Amino acid sequence: MKKSDSLSLIRNVRSLTGRPPEAASPRQWLRAMAGLVREHIGAHWADGARARRAAGERRVYYLSMEFLPGRLLVQALRNFGLYESCRRTLAEYGFDLAAVAELEVDPALGNGGLGRLAACLLDSMASLGLPAYGYGMRYDCGLFEQEIADGWQVERPDTWLRHGNPWEVPRADLVHPVGFGGRVVDHGPGRLPRHEWLPQDEILAVAHDMPVLGYQSERLNILRLWSPSSFGELDLRSFNDGDHVGAFARRNAIESLSQVLYPGDASPAGRELRFKQEYFFVSASVQDILRRFQRGGRPLDRLPDEIVIQINDTHPSLAIVELMRLLMDRHHLDWEQAWNLTRRSFAYTNHTLMPEALETWPLGYFETLLPRHMQLIYGINDWFLRDLARRRPSDGGLIRRMSLIDEEGERRVRMAHLAIAGSRKVNGVSKIHTDLMQRTTFADFAALYPGKIVNITNGISFRRWLLDANPDLVELIRSRIGDAWLKQPDRLAALAPHADDPAFRAAFRDVKHRNKLRLAELIAQDCSIPVDARSLFDVHIKRIHEYKRQLLKLLHVVALYDRLRQHPDAQCVARTVVFAGKAAPNYVMAKLILKLIHQVAQRVNSDPVLAGRLRVAFIPDYGVRKAQIIIPAADLSEQISTAGREASGTGNMKLALNGALTIGTLDGANIEIREAVGAENFFAFGATIEEAAKLRADGYDPWRYYHGDPEIRAALDLIASGHFSPSAPDLFRPVVDALTSGGDPYLVLADFASYLRSQERVEAEYADVEPWTRRAILNTAGMASFSSDHAVRRYAELVWNTDLGGRANEVAAD
Repeated sequence: MKKSDSLSLIRNVRSLTGRPPEAASPRQWLRAMAGLVREHIGAHWADGARARRAAGERRVYYLSMEFLPGRLLVQALRNFGLYESCRRTLAEYGFDLAAVAELEVDPALGNGGLGRLAACLLDSMASLGLPAYGYGMRYDCGLFEQEIADGWQVERPDTWLRHGNPWEVPRADLVHPVGFGGRVVDHGPGRLPRHEWLPQDEILAVAHDMPVLGYQSERLNILRLWSPSSFGELDLRSFNDGDHVGAFARRNAIESLSQVLYPGDASPAGRELRFKQEYFFVSASVQDILRRFQRGGRPLDRLPDEIVIQINDTHPSLAIVELMRLLMDRHHLDWEQAWNLTRRSFAYTNHTLMPEALETWPLGYFETLLPRHMQLIYGINDWFLRDLARRRPSDGGLIRRMSLIDEEGERRVRMAHLAIAGSRKVNGVSKIHTDLMQRTTFADFAALYPGKIVNITNGISFRRWLLDANPDLVELIRSRIGDAWLKQPDRLAALAPHADDPAFRAAFRDVKHRNKLRLAELIAQDCSIPVDARSLFDVHIKRIHEYKRQLLKLLHVVALYDRLRQHPDAQCVARTVVFAGKAAPNYVMAKLILKLIHQVAQRVNSDPVLAGRLRVAFIPDYGVRKAQIIIPAADLSEQISTAGREASGTGNMKLALNGALTIGTLDGANIEIREAVGAENFFAFGATIEEAAKLRADGYDPWRYYHGDPEIRAALDLIASGHFSPSAPDLFRPVVDALTSGGDPYLVLADFASYLRSQERVEAEYADVEPWTRRAILNTAGMASFSSDHAVRRYAELVWNTDLGGRANEVAAD
């Protein structure tokens, strides 16, 4: 940091406080450092405004309802070479930079893997010099802040903006109107526009920009977030007449669009709000994309050559219809022209094949809220079905299966079908997931449009999940192979030979132990549970969902507990089981599972017979910040979803990268991780996808496992008897019923015995320190292909048709 930068930092502090730097609060120092970074960012933005895009270069627009960028300060300081000097400047005034950086709040713009994947891909696009914009929603409260009261999840608003966001740039100059309701006027042939939508209600979308900094790159991309404007929305007459609540009714309705991520859908009002939220976000984004494109004066027929709009999951699928509307009604293109440009401009990433998670919307929502879009969807479907009829003239069943509109029961629009029909390419997120897309759920699409569905396995940013999360390990790796792998991830494989070096293994263990001490402090702070950092840290950190199978892990804990009670003198490896994750507010079973975790933990942790040999901790309010503490400390990574249910996963990659061994089903990216790190360094168990399908086809009976396996029976009986809930003996009866008389849809009991055998292998191998450390190092070394840089290169090659080779770093300009 130059002396001028140090003076700028002190000047920023004085400007914020009006007082000497020594009188500033830690939060004011935080804002001052963010201000210093923004000065550097501003210089780059100014340079970018003078830059001109190379002829024919395609720009990527990434639309996602979720982004989880995590904290930005430390990463930004390092990127601009400011970290050490800022640390020294703060120290001169009695402040610790690390402690000040802890005050930065995680932006509450996502829930889990979907949002974190989006952030990692943006990081890689910037680091690789690819011009890109992310588009999302500026949620006031995000999902929710999770508190635990008597073992139950309690949702509190995550008011992450209460101290402001030091990184965002409000763009009052970038405002787009978003309409709802009203009617469509047909002006007849020869009139422009032929159709005119006259919305009943219009809401203004205001842009807020956040920087996306590439690692050691001059590229600066933008994450543009939309917020609804309620400025001036006050019924002054009602207010003056004494109706102080009613006077703000419209203002409150407008602001509700961005209050929370995924409004609860248990009520009709909640479902309608989520639908409106999705359209608000995509309408503002597509209008903005066209605005930027047209600013250069280029003809619209160049649109697919210069942009690609990547939609992350089905939530942004309405963007396809919105682009059609704008091209036809605002720019007066005919149907064929508009549809040709639209289909060539979009690409779609599918993240799930579970029927309950494939988004559909009732036609009534479109008829009431988006009448012009309803007409366009009918038109798209008509074109699509006529195309099918030409290809397969006598297959009525095919037309019914592939139609964009599900005609059975309540007529609904199939958003995944719309996304596939309206996209140039569609990708799955792991090899097995893409294979299942082509063989099962979207087999008809794959057969009719060969080559349209491709695979791009998810990836993670090594800068975030090693450089930021595990700096000690990064320094150790640097000491042996340098740090070129941070920009060229394939070079991480050079670490593998060092797994055979006893000195390197010892240093690797030291790093892991320090990280475990850090996690032990977090557990003591958040859970009031003392844990032994020498124990096996067994980690299950995921959204609470039945298919993620927290119940399988919990049955294992109950079985271990029962074994130790029956045989108190038995020798075993001390184990600390760590859970973290949020349950959806309306997901009753997930919340009951979370309560059961706490009740089991309470009994296990207080039993003197176990004497610390088994501990269970649930870390509340899991997010990026806590993940960066938990993941580097993990010894064992639990990736135990029912085979065929997890599309990919990215937590499995983060944990393996940080030297955790995986115990997992052959599901999602687990299969590719196992291939990359070696089957001997991965604990596989359970039914394969084919075996799971056969179990169900043959009439799966969970009672057979209950009666045939004494440990299953003992564990379930303990839960059912009220052993873990003595004041409410029947509290967990629904959990036991779901696993038995309820049919055990996620095959927990079928996989239990195999899982226990693999866990016994884990214990035996963890006790042999040197070979375990060697396996851990080989996991880290084997993760090169799971970098988000690698994923972005695959997108560029297979989907975006963008050449990344040899591009000079440049800066995005609005």
